[in-house]
Amino acid sequence: MALIQVNFLSKTLMRTVPINVILPVDKLLFPGMPERDDKPYKTLYLLHGIFGNYTDWVSGTNIQRWAQENDLAVVMPSGDNMFYVDNPKISSYYGEFIGKELVEITRKMFPLSKRREDTYIAGLSMGGYGAIRNGLKYHDTFGYIAGLSSALIIDDIEKRTDDVQFFFESRSFAEGCFGDLTKVKNSDMNPKWLIKKLVEEKVDIPKIYMACGKDDFLFKANQEFKDYLDELGVEVTFEVGPGGHEWDFWNRYIYKVLQWLPLEKNSVGIDSGNIGI
Repeated sequence: MALIQVNFLSKTLMRTVPINVILPVDKLLFPGMPERDDKPYKTLYLLHGIFGNYTDWVSGTNIQRWAQENDLAVVMPSGDNMFYVDNPKISSYYGEFIGKELVEITRKMFPLSKRREDTYIAGLSMGGYGAIRNGLKYHDTFGYIAGLSSALIIDDIEKRTDDVQFFFESRSFAEGCFGDLTKVKNSDMNPKWLIKKLVEEKVDIPKIYMACGKDDFLFKANQEFKDYLDELGVEVTFEVGPGGHEWDFWNRYIYKVLQWLPLEKNSVGIDSGNIGI
């Protein structure tokens, strides 16, 4: 399994950015097993949470092994702590970076499918929000969206103050990410606003998967978003399991995401943990 670190100059972020890419081009097979057809790879764009970076998913989960088993390419960028949205005031275009530039440049670099039905986006916590928001905004690009413990924090965001314990709960932090907080609710930064707009426009909405631990502090927000999708008649797969805001939960449920996605599900190859003896 090839794990590739790439640094490239981003036009939307105006700096050199790192990404990790899992690419199963070097998969070894047991004798007699059929070779994979020479065709582009289905691709998952996988977003980390707050405090994290492009290495999180590889170090925190078994995504590398599972990607190999399913002949899936996985692209993992860094979103800093910016919630994967655009803030023109500080020339920070993380939404456009995720939804457009990253997809375009990785398709130039690697043998990735350009088909919408082969292009997926997922994430955890802040990255879950980023996946849902950008998956909906760039619905012509992504056919499937998955959010784990998604930080769906837009409701009442304009009421925030700076009298809080953690920086990411403060008004100042939210303004740094989202700009004028009084305008967020009725903008494309709000997944509820986005999905309602797509329903009204009768757009082909990507398939949506959500999961959250029943002990997660974000459970209520995830349940409310799921209920909102139900009200709009939008199909969503929603799963609840034991656990909180933690890697054990995300490791279990990223595996479930891969089971939910329409992947090739080819056979396990040969690696250091599986050499047939």
